[in-house]
Amino acid sequence: MKPQPLKVIISGGGTGGHIFPALAIADELRQQRPGVQILFVGAKGRMEMDRVPKAGYPIKGLWISGFQRKMSWSNLLFPLKLVCSMAKANTVLRQFKPDVVIGVGGYASGPTLRMAIRRKIPTLIQEQNSYPGITNRLLAKEVNKICVAYEDMEKWFSKEKTVLTGNPLRIKAVETVGKKEDALKYFQLIGSSTVAFITGGSQGALAINKAIKNNLQKIHHADIQLIWQTGKLFFGEARQAVLDAGLSDKIKVVDFVERMDLAYAASDLVVSRAGAMAISELSFVGKAVILVPLPTAAEDHQTQNALRLVNRGAAVMIRNSEADKELLPAIIDLASNKKQREEMSAGIQKFALPDAGKNIVAQILNLAQR
Repeated sequence: MKPQPLKVIISGGGTGGHIFPALAIADELRQQRPGVQILFVGAKGRMEMDRVPKAGYPIKGLWISGFQRKMSWSNLLFPLKLVCSMAKANTVLRQFKPDVVIGVGGYASGPTLRMAIRRKIPTLIQEQNSYPGITNRLLAKEVNKICVAYEDMEKWFSKEKTVLTGNPLRIKAVETVGKKEDALKYFQLIGSSTVAFITGGSQGALAINKAIKNNLQKIHHADIQLIWQTGKLFFGEARQAVLDAGLSDKIKVVDFVERMDLAYAASDLVVSRAGAMAISELSFVGKAVILVPLPTAAEDHQTQNALRLVNRGAAVMIRNSEADKELLPAIIDLASNKKQREEMSAGIQKFALPDAGKNIVAQILNLAQR
């Protein structure tokens, strides 16, 4: 009798920091188990409902959102949304019959994993950050396995359940070898000038965007080109500012980069937030980086992420509050200092954990065999 294919549900999302590692896990599962059946469960109206199908995976949506810490009328609907999403998650589990359910953080993973635990289906959560999200903290006591990207996570998670794996990356998004020439053509850049890739993440970062827009005049006489990912909300304003400044030949403005591999391949340095997934990608591609940590991140963990690199000479850090004044000069300085960029590149690569996806899938397959 032919064995049944492995069935896996991956739940979570909300931001690229949750979605992209989830997709990386799915890609690695397909690589190791070509017949695997994978279903995503996300939150209706959130980013995953668009990004996951574009990556070639089916997804079901739950009517769920976060509980607002400040007073909000939307909080009155939270109990109803929670009950409805748990009922929908239970239906999805009953119909799909997964062997393992994986949570990556975000609104949808709570109800999905809670119902999987009730149904005694093996469960695993993947925590990307040094300071865990609330969903994973709530689930940690009941899931079977916890994959983390940082050491010393015993404060949050049981040591017996926890495995240091690193953050999984979509190799197609970070593989840059031999792509420089194609990347420059893709972004319509010339190879003789230094290229900086400006990214505040999939949704953009307001402080970074404003710092670039407010200081465009400093780029006129600098031998530098920019790939500027703004996010959807700032895209129109940024594009108009670049046109008004007469810099459209030197600055390529995009709302979202579909080909991250080409953005990394084209760039000589990167400006980024200091989220866990961003640092994992930057460590893999080995780019000199200027980090602008998000100050409102829980426990200010992005600043701690950045300082780990800065203290090893692997990054430059600009405070969010100082970005308007200091970011463009720092970009121009680093663009003109090839030796410093090479030293930073060598330093950041020491933080890479390239086998994270394989390590996580090994844990998933172990659970499935139970």
